[in-house]
Amino acid sequence: MLTHLHIRNFAIIRELDISFEQGLTILTGETGAGKSIIIGALSLLMGERADTQALRNANEKCILEARFDIHHLPNVQSALQANEFDTGNELIIRREISAQGKSRVFIQDTPATLSQLVPIGQQLIDLHRQFDTIELQQQSEQLHLLDDIAALNTEATACRDSYITWKNVNIQLSQREQALQALQKEADYHQFLFDELEAFQCQENELEQLENEQARLSNNEALQQAFEEAVFRLNESPEPILSQIKQLIQRLEPFAAPMPELQALLPRLQSVHIELKDIAQECDSLKDACSPDAARLQKIQDRLSEAYRLMKKHQADTPEQLMAVWSSLREKVNQLAHADEALDGLKKEVAHAWEVFQKNASDLSKKRLLAAKKMTASVNALLPKVGMPNAQFNVQHTEREAGEWGTDHIQFMLDANHTGKYQPLAKAASGGELSRIMLCIKSLQAQSKAMPTLIFDEIDTGISGETAVQVGVLMKQLAARHQLLAITHLPSIAAKADTHTYIYKQAGTDGVMETHIKNLSLNERIDVLAEMLGGKTSQAQARETAKQLIQG
Repeated sequence: MLTHLHIRNFAIIRELDISFEQGLTILTGETGAGKSIIIGALSLLMGERADTQALRNANEKCILEARFDIHHLPNVQSALQANEFDTGNELIIRREISAQGKSRVFIQDTPATLSQLVPIGQQLIDLHRQFDTIELQQQSEQLHLLDDIAALNTEATACRDSYITWKNVNIQLSQREQALQALQKEADYHQFLFDELEAFQCQENELEQLENEQARLSNNEALQQAFEEAVFRLNESPEPILSQIKQLIQRLEPFAAPMPELQALLPRLQSVHIELKDIAQECDSLKDACSPDAARLQKIQDRLSEAYRLMKKHQADTPEQLMAVWSSLREKVNQLAHADEALDGLKKEVAHAWEVFQKNASDLSKKRLLAAKKMTASVNALLPKVGMPNAQFNVQHTEREAGEWGTDHIQFMLDANHTGKYQPLAKAASGGELSRIMLCIKSLQAQSKAMPTLIFDEIDTGISGETAVQVGVLMKQLAARHQLLAITHLPSIAAKADTHTYIYKQAGTDGVMETHIKNLSLNERIDVLAEMLGGKTSQAQARETAKQLIQG
């Protein structure tokens, strides 16, 4: 519900604050006073493109701000949350237009974009102007109107969800089939690569170990010669080192008794002799272990060569990367091996999803067919009340190709003059007729759905007398459940207002005409209605008629 509107520097409005109440608010005033300007301001707050020519003072920016009570509009709350705006019972939308043409949007005092504003604005205000009844002219919107009136939104959403589920699974199946075709084209090659790596069976850290072993085996002959030389020098040469140390010990032993220092030195020499003797034995053993093994060396070299070849082939820098390639190829080979099973599973999912959608669409279609007949009868019952006694409305229901909203093609048709020939509504009805038909439809829609603020801009064109009275009654009934704002020139409609707002213009302090607004008291309403009825002549009779209109 719209609760407050602030306008500054817009058209002939210097600054204006308007508060709105629940029920039917009627806006009247002389031509050019600014009634449609207020509608234009609300249109900008809903996301219409801005124009700098709308600025009253070209040197100042225009500011438009609207406040809404949204506690009864859960869809708006969800939209705010989805766009990360603050939620709550009140929503504030502000639009600023600079003299340079730049436009800024704020939702809950947070900068926003027009693409964020438009879908939220559409759920806040439902605006109807002559020749601007888009909902009645677009077939997709006509389908949604029928669903709203028949309270079929839950079924329609279930149908849509099941269609989207089928579509998504079908896309998965198509993608899997394409992937399988690509795999099959390279299947033999992938299998060859996998078999090659599988046969090689590279192990973690294997190359490092093989390279170390290769280095050792390649040096075995030189190592054996070194060990032989060590054994020879220590134990087998004409003057072996061990013998020389033994002789030295024997030479010094006789002098040890009188010389304490020598007594300490001799055990150290004996330890050296024992250690060198042990080293000679170790070298002798290692010499035997270093026998050249040409077969093992060749096997290692072959293994390393194959590893280097495969790493180069697969652009791998390490054995671990080569193992990753092997793992990837194994997955591709396994995918191909189990591809038929996976495809069969997806095909079953697609078939099941399609069955669910078809059932939902079929059930929904039956309900829509009944709803179309009921809506046809209901609108035709209202048409005489809005000045269209010779018109016949029809909701045409036919089948179409399956889509997210089912298999139904809905088109609103009209026979404007009882000719027996129906035409699409947009072709058969004038602007005023379209607006009045929309009023009939909105009155039906309001019985089953929480609706945004409804605004009707001069839908009374071309009607008078009892028809105008009935239009006012219909608007009054509609406003009993939903906030409704209407601009009218007819006193019989204005008399139905819960709040009568009068818009007028007068010269400001600078001599320039500007718009003013006020909510009328009962006596003021009588005066305004009397003027609408009879001008400024026969005032007494006009006032009496105005009182009767207000009293109903």
